[in-house]
Amino acid sequence: SALVAIEMQKHRFSAMVAPDHTITNTCLLREVAEKIMVPSILTEHHPEGLGATIPTIKNAASQSPVLSKLCFSCLQDSSFATAFTSLNRQQVILTGMEAHICVGQTAASLLDDGYEVILVSDAIASRNLENKKTCLTRLNAAGVSIMTAGMVIFEWLGQAGTSAFKEMLLLIKQHEIQGAINEHP
Repeated sequence: SALVAIEMQKHRFSAMVAPDHTITNTCLLREVAEKIMVPSILTEHHPEGLGATIPTIKNAASQSPVLSKLCFSCLQDSSFATAFTSLNRQQVILTGMEAHICVGQTAASLLDDGYEVILVSDAIASRNLENKKTCLTRLNAAGVSIMTAGMVIFEWLGQAGTSAFKEMLLLIKQHEIQGAINEHP
C-alpha cells in the first residue's frame, strides 16, 4: 500500500463538514503508516492561495514528501506521478479534501491506470454532505473500495498479538480519546 493525503490545507479546513474527524483519522493513518513503513505522500493544491498543510497532518508523518500541484487529479501532475510511481505500490489509500473534486478525480485516474484504490470514508471531507455522499457512491460503483481508517489499519496489521499490533492499538486508543475530546470539549 501507499497512503496519499490530498490537500489537507489550512484555508480549506473551516469550510468542510466535520473537519476535525477527517483530520484526526488522517493523522492516525499517517502515524500508523510511518510506523509500519507504508509510504505516504501529501499534496497541496495551490499553496500560495490555499495555505500549507495543516501542521498536525504534516507532523503526523515527518518522512512524507509534500508536493504542490494545480491539477485536480494528482496523477495529472508530473511531480506527483513520478513520486507515486517510484513507490512501486499497486494499492493506494486516499484521504483528503475536497472529496468530490481532487480526491475523487485522483481516485478515478488511479483506477483508470489499473491501481487498486481505497477511499477512506472517515478521512475525507467536502463542503457539504451531498457532495461527499455522491463522491463515495460514484467511486464505489466504478470499482473503488470504501473503507474506514480502522479497517485500513487492521488490514495493514493482518493479525493480533504482534508487537506492531500492540503498539498500534495504543495509538488507536489515544486517537479515539483525542477525537472524543475534540468532539466534546
